[in-house]
Amino acid sequence: MIEVPTIECAAGRGIRGDRYFDFKDDYKGQITFFSQEVFDELCATLQVHNCSPALARRNVITSSADLNQLIGQNFEVQGMRFHGMEECRPSYWMDRAFAPGAYEFLKGRGGLRAKILCDGMLRSTARLTEVTDEHFAVASAFARERKGGGFCCTSLRGEKPTSILSPS
Repeated sequence: MIEVPTIECAAGRGIRGDRYFDFKDDYKGQITFFSQEVFDELCATLQVHNCSPALARRNVITSSADLNQLIGQNFEVQGMRFHGMEECRPSYWMDRAFAPGAYEFLKGRGGLRAKILCDGMLRSTARLTEVTDEHFAVASAFARERKGGGFCCTSLRGEKPTSILSPS
């Protein structure tokens, strides 16, 4: 994996280079979001150490945002517009990726699937705002290589800006 500072989002298509880019018309998971707080709680509950939120295989890791409240809502990240579509449900393989029990733990809080509403770049740090301007939340992003040669965008704890990783 090679660190890069940005990812390119294409309206209605997905993340350029991701395995789901141009996957199908009107695809609900053009970009996915996952909560750093849920990841931290998962690790504490299952006593998992030394793992990355990248294991969740979501595109963007957020902090201080209730992702389930964004279902059916428009929101922005760095001026990029998205529409929250549905929960990004966990998969059985999460028990192997994290630890036994991860699949059950993540039901109802596996993240958010969204559509990309405009073209643009996401950088490694961002502010997430609901279009309703109710509140702000910090988001950080980096991408990691995904099976099939694409990448997804994820982050580590909102410390210093992290980087985006793409396939080498």
